[in-house]
Amino acid sequence: MSLPSRDPILLTPGPLTTSLATKSAMLQDWGSWDASFNAITGKVRKQLLDIANAHESHVCVPMQGSGTFSIEAAINTLLPRNGHMLVLINGAYGKRMAKIVEMMGRQVSVFETAEDVPTTAADVERVLSNDRSITHIGVIHCETSTGILNPLYEIAEVVAQHKKSLIIDAMSSFGALEIDAAKISFDALIAASGKCIEGPPGMGFAIVRKSVLEKSAGNSRSLSLDLHDQWTYMEKTTQWRFTPPTHIVVAFHAALNQFFAEGGQPARLARYTKNYDTLMAGMRELGLIQFLPAKIQAPIIVTMHAPNSASYEFKDFYNRVRDKGFILYPGKLTQAETFRVGCIGSIGAEEMRQAVHAIGDALREMGIKARNASNS
Repeated sequence: MSLPSRDPILLTPGPLTTSLATKSAMLQDWGSWDASFNAITGKVRKQLLDIANAHESHVCVPMQGSGTFSIEAAINTLLPRNGHMLVLINGAYGKRMAKIVEMMGRQVSVFETAEDVPTTAADVERVLSNDRSITHIGVIHCETSTGILNPLYEIAEVVAQHKKSLIIDAMSSFGALEIDAAKISFDALIAASGKCIEGPPGMGFAIVRKSVLEKSAGNSRSLSLDLHDQWTYMEKTTQWRFTPPTHIVVAFHAALNQFFAEGGQPARLARYTKNYDTLMAGMRELGLIQFLPAKIQAPIIVTMHAPNSASYEFKDFYNRVRDKGFILYPGKLTQAETFRVGCIGSIGAEEMRQAVHAIGDALREMGIKARNASNS
């Protein structure tokens, strides 16, 4: 099977395959100070608060750059210089968050589990009870390096009981998995345009408790990554402080409109879940084994064990699958040879079935025979 006439489908955790309507929104040029563009920025900020049900308590602050820029901006701004942050780690992005805290010159502690073990509320309760100097907790909702889902609501309840500040990296979950500010207490939630909302990459955003952001002036050690300064400037002028990614903002607004037209978060989760179920049915037929137990796997991105064959080499496998119209992602684990397949983006179950056929064809070309997992 070869599909050379179309753009490859991105089975990655971002950038994602976007819809034609989202792509088309990037064909117009915009002035960064123009009132019509600033109105779109305002609509985007409102729509993001709508998704989190956060209008009563939080504000939305968009930032230029990838999602990591916004993670760093949130930590840089919201964690006081004498603050102490506990980072919950079971993958590469938890480690990245801890590194950011350390590089910002703040005190950091970590609680780390294996890459296939979620952090539990009991873990957080134990750590906070033993170290009362901790002021902030950072958690990765869906750890993109494996696709593992951490029990956010349970962790947030413990953090609230201890009257600490919760900062959520919701990069790979926001828009697909429920995070409702009326049901869960958090001071900041950070995500980005190129994930489950299905916009192009290039901007992130933080949904921040207004009372906390108001008190954060002067915390930041960075001019460009100062959420408080970005927020106050936007509130005063409706403009971005520095040159905004105009095409990305407008395309993200188009993606948000499609998100709500589809049915919002529940509909997005339903489509991704069907994508995941379709993918896994096909992977089992090929004899490929999932890294995580299904009960802790989010339907966002799936880590698969590489075939147990001397003929397997990821770069060759990747290129063969790409030639058939699909782009996979390399594994991000140290303990096992893996590759990753995303279930998100402007795709459905039919694309997932086609991807399974492409993967099977690539393995057969490499001399690796597909076999039913039930016979393994």
